[in-house]
Amino acid sequence: MEIWDLYDENRNLTKESCIRGDKIPDNYYHLVVHVWIRNDKGEYLVSQRAATRPTYPLFWECVGGSVVKGEDSLQGAIREVKEEVGIDFSGKQGKIIFTKMRKDFHDLMDVWLFKYDGEVDLKKATTDEVKEVRWMKKEEIKALFDSHQLVPTLEYFLSLEYE
Repeated sequence: MEIWDLYDENRNLTKESCIRGDKIPDNYYHLVVHVWIRNDKGEYLVSQRAATRPTYPLFWECVGGSVVKGEDSLQGAIREVKEEVGIDFSGKQGKIIFTKMRKDFHDLMDVWLFKYDGEVDLKKATTDEVKEVRWMKKEEIKALFDSHQLVPTLEYFLSLEYE
């Protein structure tokens, strides 16, 4: 059972929490993270969701997920990366590049960018959420989006400028 801390619309942590799958009360939000990992060649690590995933099976995406009770955004980002693709990061490697309140999802989304040039070994991942990973240029990720193979909520990535 996954429990989420709930926040108000100003990102203030409330005393409320919610179990994943339960309806989030109006005017409350949970924290989610998207983690883009870029190497020195300017490529981004994208992962293909496992066929068993309940939403968007076999679609491509960045690492991401919900921040659990007691974690902050950075801790959630580091945990999600370890779980999904088996990479161990420290906080010094990442920075928030974009944040957005998504009222439709009742969430506060933090988008992180981490630099990494090592190998990716999915055997080190602690979940089986990812089928495979690839390094791709931004144009290749756009092609995935245009061919409806990228999770559609990641469209924001195509318009962000950051280095």
